[in-house]
Amino acid sequence: MKRLLRRRKTLIVAFIAATASFLLGVTLPINLRANQPLKPIQAQVLTVSQSQEQKPTSNINQFKQAIAHRVEFSQQALAELQGMRFQSTVPDQFQGTTIREAKLDSQHKAIALTFDDGPWPKTTTQILEILKKNNIKATFFWVGRYLQAYPDIGKQVAAAGHAIGNHTWNHQYIKYNEDGAAREIDRTSSLIEELTGIQTSMFRPPGGILNNGLAAYAQKKNYSVVMWSADSFDWRTLTESLIDNVMRQAKSGGIVLMHDGGGNRARTVKALPDIIARLRKEGYIFVTVPELLQMQEQELKRQETAKK
Repeated sequence: MKRLLRRRKTLIVAFIAATASFLLGVTLPINLRANQPLKPIQAQVLTVSQSQEQKPTSNINQFKQAIAHRVEFSQQALAELQGMRFQSTVPDQFQGTTIREAKLDSQHKAIALTFDDGPWPKTTTQILEILKKNNIKATFFWVGRYLQAYPDIGKQVAAAGHAIGNHTWNHQYIKYNEDGAAREIDRTSSLIEELTGIQTSMFRPPGGILNNGLAAYAQKKNYSVVMWSADSFDWRTLTESLIDNVMRQAKSGGIVLMHDGGGNRARTVKALPDIIARLRKEGYIFVTVPELLQMQEQELKRQETAKK
């Protein structure tokens, strides 16, 4: 009986503490993107109960601050959720079209690095570290079955703020009827959204094949079929040749094809820092594919305004 009373007393105390914590706004919020705690609400909120008798006016101010922090967190969480939903969405005018590059004037010198066939053990995380070190956001086109196999790596990519595209479920080069194409594309997009919250509007066909039913279905569903203007050929060339391939084809508004998955991508990892350094030396800035297309959209609007 005594044990039962002690347990009830413990539960009551815990309930009171939890209720007070909620009212004072000191619970730890959760980062929607990475499932990691965000910056905790400032510690002075916890001092309310300690100084309740001595400084009632201060308590009110601290309570107001706690509410303000809760509002700030809500706004931050909403912004993060919106960012996750739209960071992989291209402007409306490009949806349902095929894109190889953005049309930018030479003054912009923006370029998009893209990586196919992941997420992949080791290689993807190595590329993420290089991009983070250089403060670059890239675009990753995922194979659904690899995302299913390595969901945590996929979540790391999304949490780092990179754009995500669909690269089919099985990465095959066969012909598809509409039902088969739907299974390949819809299943992959559903898993991307389920694991990351991202609703992508970008599709890249395996091998760049545009006439086997996949691209047609993707365009019907208003995906932008994203090709490339610079092929690194990182799946077959040596590191130096890989770098030369990118630099030779680089241009303002360009989209660079590389791979982080689907096999041994050690050459890509080795070449990437040099590619970044050389492109920066030539004055390029690095953006995602959606950002690149947004820049083109803004340039077109500027030109239309100038004509008026």
